[in-house]
Amino acid sequence: MKKNTLDELAGKLADAVPGDLHDFGNDLRNDLQNNFRGLLAAGLEKMDLVTREEFDVQRKVLERTRDKLDRLEAQLAELQARANASAADD
Repeated sequence: MKKNTLDELAGKLADAVPGDLHDFGNDLRNDLQNNFRGLLAAGLEKMDLVTREEFDVQRKVLERTRDKLDRLEAQLAELQARANASAADD
C-alpha cells in the first residue's frame, strides 16, 4: 500500500475520534495519526497480500490453465465416445 494512502487513512481515523481534539491542539491529533499509521502498517504487514501486478499475472496463468483443461476434457470426451462406439461395434 502506498505511503500516502496509509497516511490518508490514518488521518481519517484520527479525525473520526470523538471529542473536541482542537482543545488539545494538533499534537494529540498528530500522535493519534502516527499511532493509527503504525497500527495499520503492522496489520497490513501480517496479511498475505499481493500487488495488483502479481494478481493479474496469476489470473492470466489461471485463465490459460482453465483453457487447457477445457481442451483436455473435450479430447477425453471424444476419446471416450470413440471407445464406446468401438466397443458397441464389437
